[in-house]
Amino acid sequence: MPITTVLFDLDGTLLPMDQDIFIKKYFGLLAQKLAPHGYDPEKLIQAVWAGTKAMVMNNGKVTNKEAFWITCDAALGCEASKDADIHMEFYRNEFNQVQEVCGFEPMAAQIVLSLKDRGYRVVLATNPLFPAIATQNRIRWAGLQPEDFEYITTYENSHYCKPNTDYYREILEQLHLQPGECLMVGNDVGEDMITQQLGMKVFLLTDCLINKQNADISQYPNGSFPELANFLNTL
Repeated sequence: MPITTVLFDLDGTLLPMDQDIFIKKYFGLLAQKLAPHGYDPEKLIQAVWAGTKAMVMNNGKVTNKEAFWITCDAALGCEASKDADIHMEFYRNEFNQVQEVCGFEPMAAQIVLSLKDRGYRVVLATNPLFPAIATQNRIRWAGLQPEDFEYITTYENSHYCKPNTDYYREILEQLHLQPGECLMVGNDVGEDMITQQLGMKVFLLTDCLINKQNADISQYPNGSFPELANFLNTL
């Protein structure tokens, strides 16, 4: 079956980053934003982690957004969701300061736009742990625009997370795709290469490689951006 659609991860793929440095900067700014509104920084971060875990464990009965806020409220012992507007203000503004700890790869945008010019459907399959506004900003940090993608997974429109294969099945259902016509490009062996189990083709980007289980990556087509570009030219 010929490839019609290319799915891209974002963090560590189109947007180079060290995940630990990213999280440290992000949480620091978030705590700083919410402290004047009565939130204890340590308890806030613990609640955000709890909400994140709830999204990762989501079984599809609610959106990731609902799973996050239900758990966050319970962890804080208050109706933190009533301050969701403050969170959105943070993602529109202060969150953009996190860009300074991320890298930039010009070939990322070149590759995405080239695929579109060639008639391929392009999807942003980023782990849907963030609201749309935060994901849209991170897309811009990578030198792209949200409209460059046919579909973008966010915590509002998703009911699962990576590495749950149901996360990818939901994308296939939404876009009426068969696994065999899709290629997944990502940097995380555990979260992105799992699509091979569904019948998708894969490419492992190694610039910001995450390989927690020390898997043999030679089983996957892999390499940096020049290798990815060459691989895509063979489609």
